[in-house]
Amino acid sequence: MSLVTDALHLAYRGQQRSLHGAAAAVQRLTRRVALGDDRMPSRAQQRDLRRSFERLLERDQANVEAGVYPRSLLFQIPYITYARALPRLVRDLPNVVRRMRRADYKDLPRDVDLERYPPYYRRTFHWQSDGYLSRRSAELYDVGVEFLFGGTADVMRRQIIPPLVAHARTCPRPLRVLEVACGTGRAGEQLLRALPDADYTGVDLSPYYLDVARERLGRRGRVALVPANAEALPLPDASFDAVCSVYLFHELPRNARRRVFAEMYRVLRPGGCLVIEDSIQSNDTGGLDTFMARFSAEMHEPFYREYLGDELGCALAEAGFEVDGNERMFLSKVVSARRPASPTGAE
Repeated sequence: MSLVTDALHLAYRGQQRSLHGAAAAVQRLTRRVALGDDRMPSRAQQRDLRRSFERLLERDQANVEAGVYPRSLLFQIPYITYARALPRLVRDLPNVVRRMRRADYKDLPRDVDLERYPPYYRRTFHWQSDGYLSRRSAELYDVGVEFLFGGTADVMRRQIIPPLVAHARTCPRPLRVLEVACGTGRAGEQLLRALPDADYTGVDLSPYYLDVARERLGRRGRVALVPANAEALPLPDASFDAVCSVYLFHELPRNARRRVFAEMYRVLRPGGCLVIEDSIQSNDTGGLDTFMARFSAEMHEPFYREYLGDELGCALAEAGFEVDGNERMFLSKVVSARRPASPTGAE
């Protein structure tokens, strides 16, 4: 390994450890102010978290060394964007604290027609102002999630890329990929850095988040962004080589999860690749079960407790997929699967 590579490895580790430490300090302060609770994970839990955090950083660097995605992604943290958003996030913190203390999950914008959205969506997930139903929420989401995940949100998001790149290398044409619940386009942006020739479609239920995604991805050539409920995708059967999703399923009730799995199966071509990233579940957490269960109540994730036991690999197998990967990535897991090829090999 060259001196330059060594230096870049050290710089990356230093960057991520600094972000992780700062985010952890903000989390402790917020919990102390909002909940009067400064409990820490046990020593065993902290050891598990430290080990899995370091493994995530090792995997991220290994992906670069293997040519899966460019090294620049390791340092592509939008500091200026986050610095501009941070004062707004801090000013909004009293509203978040008030919502947490009152359990006011229905505090949503009055000028939004809530009947357009399914009941499970009409709430302030994470106690964030406006839920997913305002431009303000969309502009603050990425920096908020980065703090929530201890500075590792982008690192975990891009762990969907290796299975998609592997599939692209076997595909006779540029990959046609669908991202379900694309949000502000942060995962899509990283994916398109790894697969610049891909034909990318992003679907999301929030028009406000799609507006931000358009600004982020709109300059790229083959990008389409579609407002839709993932339970009924307005897309043709067998029209995508790959389908992916990041951090969606823990925010869905079980029945909605099953409907989205069915839609993913429908729009994926036979032999196509599915990659899902979401929170770790009970079978992945080891000694973190109690720690993860607290997250459900503290951060208003009403479907999270049930999600913990609804193992994604098993649910995908029930939906007809062939599961070929299921791996923990710090606080997330990446599950990869395929729609079985047709008997004749035809699409």
